[in-house]
Amino acid sequence: MTTTSTLTPGGTYALGDLTVSRLGYGAMQLAGPHVFGPPADRDAAVAVLQEALALGVDHVDTSDFYGPHVTNQIIKEALHPYADGLVIVTKVGGRRDGEGAWLPAQSPAELRQGVLDNLHNLGLDALDVVNLRIMDEPDASIGARMEELARLQQEGLVRHIGLSTVSATQVAEAQAIAPVVCVQNEYNLAHRGDDELIDGLAEQGIAYVPYFPLGGFSPLQSAALDGVATRLGASKMAVAIAWLLQRSPNILLIPGTSSVGHLRENVAAADLHLPADAVAELDAIAG
Repeated sequence: MTTTSTLTPGGTYALGDLTVSRLGYGAMQLAGPHVFGPPADRDAAVAVLQEALALGVDHVDTSDFYGPHVTNQIIKEALHPYADGLVIVTKVGGRRDGEGAWLPAQSPAELRQGVLDNLHNLGLDALDVVNLRIMDEPDASIGARMEELARLQQEGLVRHIGLSTVSATQVAEAQAIAPVVCVQNEYNLAHRGDDELIDGLAEQGIAYVPYFPLGGFSPLQSAALDGVATRLGASKMAVAIAWLLQRSPNILLIPGTSSVGHLRENVAAADLHLPADAVAELDAIAG
C-alpha cells in the first residue's frame, strides 16, 4: 500500500461548529513509557506532530494527565503558534500520582483545575473541545460533573464538550445539561459493545471517537484480520482503521504513534477501501 495522503484524510465531520478530518492524531504515546514522564527522544516526538500536520491531519487528541503535562508541553513546542483550522481535543477527569498510577480527578474543583492546566501547558486562552473522562461505575450520575464543564463553557474557557468512557444513559444525562459534540469510548473490530450507541449518535450528528482501534497494548490477534491485510497488501492497523472509517460516517479516529513511519502508514489508511467480502470477514470477528 502506498503512503499517499489527502488534505482531509478520510473526509471530514463536524464537531459542533468545527470541521475536522476524520483521521486525526492521538498524542498519548508522545510521553514516556506507560504515558509517564518524558519521551526518550523529544525531538522525534516534535517531528511526529509536525509531520502529522504536513500530512493533512487537523485535529490532535491529548490530555494534561499524559506525562503528566509532558505531552501538552511537546505539542506546544512543536505546533505553537497553532495553525488556523487546527483543532486540539483534550480531556479532564484524571490525574497521575508520583508512581504513574491513573487516578480519578472528578470533583468540580479538579475538573476546573484540569481545564486550567490544559490551557496553561498548551498555551491557549480557550480549549476547542474538552472530553469529560468518566472513571467510575457504568451509568453513575455525571450531572454535577457535566454542570461544571457547562460553567467553564459559559465562561469562555471551553468551546465544546465531549464525553469519554460513558454509557448511552450518561450521554443522555449530559445532553440534558449542555450540547455534546463527541463521545470517545473503546471500540474496535473485536470490541463492539457500542454498535447501538454509534448509530444513535450518527442520527444526531454527534461524532464517535473510538480508542484502541487494534486492541491497545494487547493488539488483536485474528486470522481473519491477518488474511485481509495480506490479501490487500496493507498492515493490520491500516485495515482496522479503514474498517472503522467505513463502519459509520460519524466515526473519527485518533491513532497514536511515536514513529513518523507509522504515522504515514496510519494516514495512508484513510485511502484504503475495503471491498464487501473483506468487510464481511472482519465483521464476523466480533461474532
